Amino acid sequence: MFDLIIMLSRFLFAGYIIFFLWQAVVYVAYEQGGYLGNPFTAVSRQKRTLVLLHITAFLILAYIPDTFLFHFDILAVGLAGLLFLLVGMYAVEHFFYEGCPLLWSGMFFLLDVSLIMLQRIQPELAVKQLLWMAIGVGIMLTIPFVLRLVPRFEVFEWVYIILGYGLILSTLLFGKQKFGSVNWLQIGSITFQPSEVVKFLFIFYLASVFRKRIRMKELLITGTLSAGIVLLLVMQKDLGGALIFFMTYMVLLYIATSNEILFLSGMGAASVAAVLAYKLFSHVRVRVSAWKNPWADIDTGGYQIVNSLFAITTWGLLGSGLTKGMPRSIPVVESDFIFAAICEEFGALFGMGVICVFIMIFFRGIRIALDCQRRYYSLIAAGIICMFSFQAFLIIGGVIKLIPLTGVTLPFVSYGGSSVLVSILMLGLVQWICVYCEQHSMQNEEEQHE
Repeated sequence: MFDLIIMLSRFLFAGYIIFFLWQAVVYVAYEQGGYLGNPFTAVSRQKRTLVLLHITAFLILAYIPDTFLFHFDILAVGLAGLLFLLVGMYAVEHFFYEGCPLLWSGMFFLLDVSLIMLQRIQPELAVKQLLWMAIGVGIMLTIPFVLRLVPRFEVFEWVYIILGYGLILSTLLFGKQKFGSVNWLQIGSITFQPSEVVKFLFIFYLASVFRKRIRMKELLITGTLSAGIVLLLVMQKDLGGALIFFMTYMVLLYIATSNEILFLSGMGAASVAAVLAYKLFSHVRVRVSAWKNPWADIDTGGYQIVNSLFAITTWGLLGSGLTKGMPRSIPVVESDFIFAAICEEFGALFGMGVICVFIMIFFRGIRIALDCQRRYYSLIAAGIICMFSFQAFLIIGGVIKLIPLTGVTLPFVSYGGSSVLVSILMLGLVQWICVYCEQHSMQNEEEQHE
């Protein structure tokens, strides 16, 4: 009987994410002058759908087959997660009153999918992840108050880049190797990636420089310093991080200068660097070889990607059903390959829906960047959203064998305290920029009327 419920639940989960995304369409249509429904009702329905998704998943995870009993420890995690969702969604609406509701719903949806999958894969990680989620949202709620105290933080451009270099260099001296990359620091029992913190500093630095008219001298200095950070990440074998920082630099450079020649020259130099990296680093050759033909070396280099492809494709659009797959057969599934686990048990259709949620976050963030009247904040929003989007593309593309695997985390979804914390704070900063733009545009309109 329980197996039948799980089989039927596959349709329910597919319906949840389709309905969730449709409500986003309703909201956007209203903004664009169309009408498919009430936008406020649409946001409310998204929240209720998220709560139903959470309750359904944890009831399945907690149920003990053939006993009509439940694992109370799993129910406790589910209850704590539900409390986090309800309190979190209430708090962000009041602290960021004029923020974009679709960004919040997208963030909490991805965080909840992370909690469900980690509970399925490795329950102790779910508890840790939930703790980091709560800490991240708690710190994020202080962003409006902190930024009021430092209204012109663009003047600290040299502080940002010096701190960034200090954190990156610290891993060369005190770093710990994990998953093949020497980009982790350990303080007591806490292990974190300094490069996650440097994402903030790097975007602040670039926005501080590019907010002004760029002369050749500043362009050379900024390019050299940015290239230095990318090179240090390559030396630590953090190829995914290096790509993310490089692409963020290129996007902000193009936005600031609108110079196609500079952009194409940078991409050409990156292509040459990629070829050199392939020649110089054996781990790059291993990953490219596994991408080209993972079945040729299925016992070692291609093992992860082959198992990922089996997980994604075996069960079709609706998946095997929650608890019926074998996600733990993929090494490092809780971080690098969590998207494959989602597709295996929730189905490829649900996986496509997760990609659509990232696309929704991308377009809403870009709109905030375009609408912002202050150039510095516009550049920060664009940098954060492009960094998010390229990171999601890198890991999902690697998992489905579209591109060579780089081993970065899927924002909001993969396990990792520093990753989820920084992701939440970054999105909170984008929302603060949205609120700032809304408030100042209203003030400007009032002044014009007067």
